[in-house]
Amino acid sequence: MAKNIQAVRGMKDYLPNNVYIWQKIENILKNILNSYGYSEIRLPIIEHISLYKRTIGDITDLVEKEMYNFTDRNGDVLTLRPEGTAGCVRAGIEHGFLYNQEQRLWYMGPMFRYERPQMGRYRQFHQFGVEVFGLEGPDIDAELIMINSRLWRALGIHNHIRLEINSIGSFDSCKNYRNVLIDFLEKHKDSLDENCQKRMYTNPMRVLDSKNPIIKSLMENAPKIINYVDDDSLNHFKNLCKLLDELNISYKINHNLVRGLDYYNRTVIEWISDSLGAQGTICGGGRYDNLVNQLSNYSTPAVGFALGMERLLFLVKTINPNFELKNNRNFDVHIITNCQGIKIIALDLAEELRDKIPELTFITSFRNTSLKKQIIRATKLGATFVLILNKNDRNLHNIIVKDLRNGKEQIVFKLDILSTLKFLLK
Repeated sequence: MAKNIQAVRGMKDYLPNNVYIWQKIENILKNILNSYGYSEIRLPIIEHISLYKRTIGDITDLVEKEMYNFTDRNGDVLTLRPEGTAGCVRAGIEHGFLYNQEQRLWYMGPMFRYERPQMGRYRQFHQFGVEVFGLEGPDIDAELIMINSRLWRALGIHNHIRLEINSIGSFDSCKNYRNVLIDFLEKHKDSLDENCQKRMYTNPMRVLDSKNPIIKSLMENAPKIINYVDDDSLNHFKNLCKLLDELNISYKINHNLVRGLDYYNRTVIEWISDSLGAQGTICGGGRYDNLVNQLSNYSTPAVGFALGMERLLFLVKTINPNFELKNNRNFDVHIITNCQGIKIIALDLAEELRDKIPELTFITSFRNTSLKKQIIRATKLGATFVLILNKNDRNLHNIIVKDLRNGKEQIVFKLDILSTLKFLLK
């Protein structure tokens, strides 16, 4: 017997009974972004590998170990996108909508990283990303944080998620700090785990982000990057903190927060929940004012964030189970009959009702079973009403309307179906 083919490890199926909560969260996100004047951009899943080597950095774990790379028939080396920012910048440069312009954009979709699968970390995962180009002040940094804060409130998780921020300064600041940090790490080399010893010279700032409790304790005594930040970046950060204070948005300054990608500068942010264990970061981002210049011959200030949909979904279901039930509508109206010859009449009635009451869902039953069994099935599927068509009544003079919420039935003429359903829905 042939072995059943299963999904690739770390890549999950999302079945219909779970998809609706994804759609609810996505719709809330879209509505919030729309209220702030952001527009959707849709990007390819596959990009040239050179895009990520030039933007993320050759010596990051993401480029060295985690990307899904392949060579196509033309000999081009391509990769499944591991994140969205680089592709968004590439699109902006290619289509000419970044130079001397202000853009507020969002995108959504799957990303791919070859990581060890665990709760909240998958090889195919989904991100909702927001990017802003052409604005360099701290005001736009604050607006992105406000968007996040509004989302957490809408999802009912705002009391279970906290904001951590830091400034890593300019690229020159980072280079100066990098040398100081290497000196510190060399003095404590014997206390570092194997992974941190590898990063010590190639990407030492990533040691600050280690999840190893021993390393985290050691790095509490490491030199603080804020002490090496340039004056412009420091003023930017102070003004951002002032704005957040005036907006009554709580935050913690985490001097070890650096983010994992090389293109960040100045402000970096993370939203963290203790309800997710080790994978507690729900959303992260910051400024990347030099990234456009890395891929083109002009500069454009930029800032953005990305949130992990799988982690957000898990957090909402854990913290706010009522969200999953609220406004959970499956199938509102089932149209049933036990007569094969009247099926076409049922189809025609369903089409007519969809035109007149588009906010409802109408399901036509095609089962050749008893009315009782069809009603039981409609109830299991979450229907609100059942319309029963009599096999001897092709002109639909007598349609039985059964309200599955209370079991009551009434006989209604076809001309009165519309008003009857609307009345019952009130």
